[in-house]
Amino acid sequence: MNQIDELVFFHQIEAPCHLAILADSIGLKTRIISKSSELFNGLLSNSFCFIAQKGEALDNKGIPLIASRLASQFPVALHQVEPNTLQAESALLLGIKGVLYSNQGMDSLMSGITNMVEGELYFDRQLISQVFSRLVRKLDSANDTLQDSAVMMQMLTSRERTIISLVSSGARNKEIAHRLCISEHTVKAHISSIFRKTQSRNRVELLRWAQSYQSQLELCS
Repeated sequence: MNQIDELVFFHQIEAPCHLAILADSIGLKTRIISKSSELFNGLLSNSFCFIAQKGEALDNKGIPLIASRLASQFPVALHQVEPNTLQAESALLLGIKGVLYSNQGMDSLMSGITNMVEGELYFDRQLISQVFSRLVRKLDSANDTLQDSAVMMQMLTSRERTIISLVSSGARNKEIAHRLCISEHTVKAHISSIFRKTQSRNRVELLRWAQSYQSQLELCS
């Protein structure tokens, strides 16, 4: 993360923003904004935004809507979050950098602020571990699928890939034979081989397979 120039606290309720006061007390540059127009138009490139959950319009996961809009552009954390009102995993996956709860003590809040400003995520460690473990499993699964598709593509001949494309376009055996200047018997032999290599039992399953691997087919064509 780039050097943070200021902490911006979006705070619309009348009560003092205690987190901003705390951040200011440890020497961090702070600014409090109460209007959304000021928030979107007045942020620096290296601003870090703290959005209070209290008093904000929330989505069905307890995340302030304005935080969802900002998270793709600036580092954003949530504070004044009431316990059991937020799906923290959804916030983490959205790109929120951390969550500070209303019942946390001053030491914990200070630790959260300093850690996030230094570029660390501030969520429950078990939650972070679970989320990243799940993401790694998904990546491994995606890699396995890509490897399987690559093996299938290598097994298919150029003529077979052409026939798959023609079948996908709706061409029947007679039309394929005419287009490729081969006999219908040869077309049937190719399609039988294609069924075996793609593990398809019929044209419908072959069409589903072709749709799943359309990009790879185009690259190999």
